[in-house]
Amino acid sequence: MRNKVRWGVLGVAKIATEKVIPAMQRGECSEVAAIASRDIDKARRACAGLGVPKAYGSYEELLGDPEVDAVYNPLPNHLHVPWSIRAAEAGKHVLCEKPIAMSVAECRKLVEARDRAGVKIGEAFMVRTHPQWLGARELVRSGRIGDLRAIVGVFSFFNRDPANIRNILECGGGALMDIGCYPIQTSRFIFGEEPVRVVGLVERDPEMRVDRLNSAILDFPSGQAVFTCSTQLAPYQRMQILGTRGRIELRIPFNAPPDRPCRILVDSGADLFGGGISEREFPVCDQYTIQGDLFSRAILEGTEVPTPLEDSISNMAVIEAVFRSGQTSAWEKP
Repeated sequence: MRNKVRWGVLGVAKIATEKVIPAMQRGECSEVAAIASRDIDKARRACAGLGVPKAYGSYEELLGDPEVDAVYNPLPNHLHVPWSIRAAEAGKHVLCEKPIAMSVAECRKLVEARDRAGVKIGEAFMVRTHPQWLGARELVRSGRIGDLRAIVGVFSFFNRDPANIRNILECGGGALMDIGCYPIQTSRFIFGEEPVRVVGLVERDPEMRVDRLNSAILDFPSGQAVFTCSTQLAPYQRMQILGTRGRIELRIPFNAPPDRPCRILVDSGADLFGGGISEREFPVCDQYTIQGDLFSRAILEGTEVPTPLEDSISNMAVIEAVFRSGQTSAWEKP
């Protein structure tokens, strides 16, 4: 049995060339064998800079390579499902960037393609396998903060470039799809439940029409999650997990640095001045390396991928409900 999965990458997206490919190349079970671009020169430059052996001038050529076992798909959101389906039909396993689909209905088509082809397909929510999130969930489950009752989060950055793919509505742009999916995903991950109803406020950019500021409440059986996300605010991210006897704070919850330890705060609630706060440190790691290796291992060992499509459907259902609530000004069921 091979001890490494041979990966091909569709496109030369910044997240792929700057973060995911270098991280996967450092993995124990992942080998990046090819990069495809519709511009062969871009593919060649990316391969030369990253030491990847094969460059292709079309996605079809890469999918036809029998020496590629799996595909990483970081294409724009509206191309996630079409090209992931084509990869599955070519017999390739697929790790696809978030949000994996434009709708629940589209994600269900991907499930059908996965089952027809007998391949593995998963969403690239790298946070789910980062030690700081696993550690936070372990602390919650151990009762360290009492009964979990609330999660409060913020995720923002500033980008008003109309040419940026994140600001093009037809391509699946907007704050909720790009970054709001993270507090939704991690709230569901920590509660271990699905919200029974959600309410949201959605503000759109008057020129680009994409949502630029969203706030939502997710009502879980055990408590509530509240978050704000925006693509037109100062860069910031933070997640607070609140229980009846304590609190956990993740200071860089989503873009965890690969070159320094991550620290989460655990607060006993002794006083408002931090007298009950202790730090828990996690060794230096790259969440993209972990994600790649766990996905590769699932392929090699025939086990489940870290974020299966069934979870993706549940996450997308919440995103859709927030958008609906933004229109109806009412509680909506995912």
